[in-house]
Amino acid sequence: MKLEELIQECCKQKITAQAEVYQLFSDKLFAVCLKYSSNYQDAEDNLQDSFITIFDKIKQYKNKGSFEGWLKRITINTVLQKYRKQSTVQIVEEVCEVDELEEISLDSTVFSVDVLLEYIQHLPDRYRLVFNLYVLDSYSHKEIAELLKISIGTSKSNLSRARKILKEKLENHQKNEEKIN
Repeated sequence: MKLEELIQECCKQKITAQAEVYQLFSDKLFAVCLKYSSNYQDAEDNLQDSFITIFDKIKQYKNKGSFEGWLKRITINTVLQKYRKQSTVQIVEEVCEVDELEEISLDSTVFSVDVLLEYIQHLPDRYRLVFNLYVLDSYSHKEIAELLKISIGTSKSNLSRARKILKEKLENHQKNEEKIN
């Protein structure tokens, strides 16, 4: 079945079409959920919540732009909405001097995706969200500020702190690997 036909069938709430859309896109959307979640179980919950929202709103998709991009946007927004509602996530207004160009350069060591993902997942929620939105999904600080209801300065500060934490963790990882070898 073509994607357009699947979408039309999903609009009619046909379970077989929904199952096929899930099969086609669940792996990619789960990867998005993993980036924004603090652990695997939260990512699974976020994926489920995202598909509930997707199937509730599928009639709003107007065949403009890529369907996968639309799905990804809904998934990100669903996850962010969940974290905004949690009382444990408090996005604190922080404004400090930010070195936006601070890059991580570590003796051209290549880190596995699993190692990087683990370190990203262990960032404090507010840093992880900003880092993922800015670095991995190319949102601007203005867009991040609007999504998370924070100031642009706070977005920049949180990104800087996330990069600093990741840099320290990756440097320690690299040192530990050198000791082993």
